[in-house]
Amino acid sequence: MTPKIKPLVAGNWKMNGLHASLHELEAMTKGYNTELRGFLDMLVCVPATLIHSAAKRTSNTSVMIGGQDCHINASGAHTGDCSAEMIADCGANAVIVGHSERRTDHGESSTTVKAKAGAGLRVGLLTIVCIGETEAERKSGRTLEVLSEQLGQSMPDSATADTVAVAYEPVWAIGTGLTPAVEDVHEAHGFMRKQLTERFGNEGSRMRLLYGGSVKPENATELMAIENVDGALVGGASLKAADFLGICNAYRNIKNT
Repeated sequence: MTPKIKPLVAGNWKMNGLHASLHELEAMTKGYNTELRGFLDMLVCVPATLIHSAAKRTSNTSVMIGGQDCHINASGAHTGDCSAEMIADCGANAVIVGHSERRTDHGESSTTVKAKAGAGLRVGLLTIVCIGETEAERKSGRTLEVLSEQLGQSMPDSATADTVAVAYEPVWAIGTGLTPAVEDVHEAHGFMRKQLTERFGNEGSRMRLLYGGSVKPENATELMAIENVDGALVGGASLKAADFLGICNAYRNIKNT
């Protein structure tokens, strides 16, 4: 964890969750506010159908609610899409852009991701820009090359430490139970920090760099203790309060060691 950067643990529910699932969010909120608020920031990115309800349930707390994607435009003939303005209007504080599942399933390029990030910034949403290599790219030794390309092409020029976080999610580790070696995460995050600092100066040195990819309570403390890992983007383990709070507890464990 980089000094002077308050960690961020963000949950990504993906296409999971109905209104009945919000009792898990309530349990997360209670655990965070009573035990963890001083250690980290918490964000839960729910499906668009739940953003308004989730925001209402956390309105008097420090827990942030986010969307999982947004359209480039503020409005228009884009059936089925959701704009950053709409997400903010529902009470959200943040949005994820460029998740590997969007890049893969919807063919989103880094140019598109940059435009979506700009839309998030346009309405004041904390914007998490996701980057990461595939298994084939990793096996061919192109990890840092891919990270450099995606980071350079996906980040808006106006990004600051307060408005943008970057999530490194090795595609081959998402939902597979596999995680890179500590040394590999250290190398990737150190590389990203260097790239961001060179481009954005002091702002880049303070941007939060999240690790995503099969993060769970059992490995969270080890992963979160790595230099330049300033939090996590959590998928499946964010659906249950016990698991998500277990990951958040990594920062209390780190502080007490």
